[in-house]
Amino acid sequence: MSKAYELANHLEKLNINNMYNNDFYWTWDKTDDEIDAIFTVADALRDLRERNKSCRVWDSGLAISVFRDNSTRTRFSFASACNLLGLTVNDLDEKKSQIAHGETVRETANMVSFMADVIGIRDDMFIGEGHKYQKTFMDAVDEGFHDGVLEQRPTLVNLQCDVDHPTQSMSDFDHIIHHFGGVENLKGKKIVMSWAYSPSYGKPLSVPQGVVGLFTRFGMDVVLAHPEGYEIMSDVEEIAKNNVAKGGGTFTKTNNMAEAFEGADIVYPKSWAPFAAMEKRTKLYQAGDVDGINALEKELLKQNAEHKDWACTEELMKRTKDGKALYMHCLPADITGLSCKEGEVDRSVFERYIDPLYLEASYKPYIIAAMILTSKVKDPANCLRKLDAGGARKLF
Repeated sequence: MSKAYELANHLEKLNINNMYNNDFYWTWDKTDDEIDAIFTVADALRDLRERNKSCRVWDSGLAISVFRDNSTRTRFSFASACNLLGLTVNDLDEKKSQIAHGETVRETANMVSFMADVIGIRDDMFIGEGHKYQKTFMDAVDEGFHDGVLEQRPTLVNLQCDVDHPTQSMSDFDHIIHHFGGVENLKGKKIVMSWAYSPSYGKPLSVPQGVVGLFTRFGMDVVLAHPEGYEIMSDVEEIAKNNVAKGGGTFTKTNNMAEAFEGADIVYPKSWAPFAAMEKRTKLYQAGDVDGINALEKELLKQNAEHKDWACTEELMKRTKDGKALYMHCLPADITGLSCKEGEVDRSVFERYIDPLYLEASYKPYIIAAMILTSKVKDPANCLRKLDAGGARKLF
């Protein structure tokens, strides 16, 4: 029996009926079984492809990507996932669309959704706006479908918003599941989600929020470390606290990076902007206050510069468990002496973990494909079995 077939048998035992024809906004909107299903399907698809099995669920179909912020890994992961399943990707470039001439979100959503099966949206730049845009877009799609304008309703995959980055946090978690030999081995493991210095400002909060919102579900000891003033959303902290109350483990906070690294099994040093500052930034952009935006940028860069000691150095790594904690990053990292003069991580640390970092990123196409498949296929377990018994991907 193949690995994919065994995973299909496990999938069949999960209660995931509500995933069909549903969207994927945040991980904390999903049940434990639904989260399990994403990892299960992702691993099955990876096994199928590695055995040269075709994973084409569609003979033809369209996927729309909307990237309102720059992207490398997520953009190509979405394209890879859609291609794996048989979908063709068309990227909506707002500068080349009629949005530039005043087309509304409602119009755009319906015009790009004819015969579309999935829509992936990244909108992570402004607090209070990213998730709102995704909801507005999909509400318009719902209206078009119910009014008979659209013959089918495409599903949404959140490719990062201002609140969560579910494709990133889930690929990160799939990475550590495999690194430590199974999800059952993660209970009691200490992971540090730490702020780290960056010479730039305004990086989204959705990566650290995604990590603490997901990893606290699995009995891990999750530590959120940052200097004073770099808080994340309080709502996400409450989600983390509720997770540990239900599933065990711990969720703690500290303003001491060295203390956080002590005995850690996993470290995730990553810069982000303070929540309060990002709220202020959004209001300034909405008001068109260019001078205010420039002043805020200078203020935040100065604030960052006061914490250059918040960096993942060789000395800090020695404090981790046996000095060999798994270093993680969503990439690209600000690498001291390579991509910048001073940054998030020492070059020697980063280069020592380069292969695991690439492996960490490699799970994302399969996670996205799993999100699509579980939403668009009514019986995903049977689908996996048929793919397992099907033809080859590469014919010659």
